[in-house]
Amino acid sequence: MKLRIAIDGPAGAGKSTAARAVAKRLGLAYLDTGAMYRAVTLFALRRKVNLHDDKELERLAASLDLAVKSGKDGENIIYVDGEDVTEAIRTPEVNRHVSIVAKCPEVRVLMVEKQKAIGRAGNVVMDGRDIGTNVMPDAEVKIFLTASLEERARRRLAELTAKGEKLDLEQMIAEIAARDKIDSERECSPLRPAEDAVHLDTTNMTVEEVVDAIVNIAAGP
Repeated sequence: MKLRIAIDGPAGAGKSTAARAVAKRLGLAYLDTGAMYRAVTLFALRRKVNLHDDKELERLAASLDLAVKSGKDGENIIYVDGEDVTEAIRTPEVNRHVSIVAKCPEVRVLMVEKQKAIGRAGNVVMDGRDIGTNVMPDAEVKIFLTASLEERARRRLAELTAKGEKLDLEQMIAEIAARDKIDSERECSPLRPAEDAVHLDTTNMTVEEVVDAIVNIAAGP
């Protein structure tokens, strides 16, 4: 049997961390779909593409040779035109603009086509905003991770501080709230839980507790 686990949720809910750990625990492949949109965003910023021009974004996304490979611990290594951009796509500048790029319908069509092909192969844990509703609507397990806005901001701030970035909590709260608004209100595949998704509020949960919960859900009754 092919096991597909779809994990959706807003920014900072812990999707990627949990999904990667669940994949490792269960011996499944892992795909962080958000990294694909981040890669397009990075190159849009580098090449000074108008982020509000869908046709320009579509041309850029179609021109990029984007590849996702697995690292030694199952983490995703992102290559664009042969360049390893795994770290470059995690900067505050990319954080601030990725939701604008990700709401472009033409970009989503291109990325989702790649994601669905991976999903069809099965035995994968995939996280994003529209996995259970659009990319893998027939996944055997669907999870919707949430956490309070302040907790999500604290988590993201800790990640960036560890990388030497200097941001304050209020700024991070404002940025994540703005991303939530764009992600949930976009016309194309908005952020929302699948009807049959299991909701997990991770505000007061450790990563280990979240992973245990998802693994138990996957195991079934």
